[in-house]
Amino acid sequence: MSKPEVLQIGPYPDWDQGPLDAAFTMHRYFEAADRAAFLSQVGPAVRAIATRGELGADATMIAACPALEMISVYGVGYDAVDLAACRKRGIRVTNTPDVLTADVADLGVAMMLAQARGMIGAERWVRDGSWARKGLYPLKTRVWGKRVGILGLGRIGFEVGKRLAGFDMEIAYCDVVAKNYAPDWRFVPDPVSLAREVDFLFVTLAASTETRHVVGQEVIAALGPEGMVINISRASNVDEEALLEALEAGALGAAALDVFEDEPALNPRFLALPNVLVQPHHASGTVETRKAMGKLVRDNLMAHFAGHDLLTPVL
Repeated sequence: MSKPEVLQIGPYPDWDQGPLDAAFTMHRYFEAADRAAFLSQVGPAVRAIATRGELGADATMIAACPALEMISVYGVGYDAVDLAACRKRGIRVTNTPDVLTADVADLGVAMMLAQARGMIGAERWVRDGSWARKGLYPLKTRVWGKRVGILGLGRIGFEVGKRLAGFDMEIAYCDVVAKNYAPDWRFVPDPVSLAREVDFLFVTLAASTETRHVVGQEVIAALGPEGMVINISRASNVDEEALLEALEAGALGAAALDVFEDEPALNPRFLALPNVLVQPHHASGTVETRKAMGKLVRDNLMAHFAGHDLLTPVL
């Protein structure tokens, strides 16, 4: 019996690639010199797409696969998948939630701490001899007891809040509705009001057309010259131009960012700013989480082709 044919959009670690190759006929789109020609050649036989959250699958790719039955996303975000095209054809979509939630929350809190306390610059201060030549490192700002806002209190936002409670921070959040699982945290109905009332703003909401640039000029102005934005969601949730202008002008105090438009070719203006901490989109980047994500991608594919219920369906 022939193995189901799967279009693989990006590379996976060896511990995932081996089992995928054993169970399926994997067509490596990312290795093709002429991707359009490759898609035209293999597309008609493809029954599933294995992709990553940031790579997704657009309408052109989906249309090139007339036998496509499902798309399995390696990542919690699926905004780069054309869901309208999938709905129209009854194509199933899965992602890998929960298994990465805690690690993403961990990195977000670590980014806040590192940026607020100047840890990256302080390490350079020691290594380059400035401590010995110039004395003590410039004072930074405390974290404990400050006011924090969480924009999007889903799985990741809730885990961020749990961690920040340990710092005795005053926690508020904004979401579509108040969440009964967070009775001790204050619900704020709109992002601008939330930003106006906090010192640190975590962006943890799922990305969609509705949330595009939700952290824009108004929210950034409300956060103000002492405020910090921490984005561990999707780059599209933040208006990068407005963010850069505010950071450059001192209208926003600082930012800690794990995601960027056009990554990894981020806007070079970020690299020139001393008040920005940049990370290479690796909030889920632990061995344990990545292995769990890969297994869930495979398990969803296996379940589909075995006629079983999908483990983590989006559509």
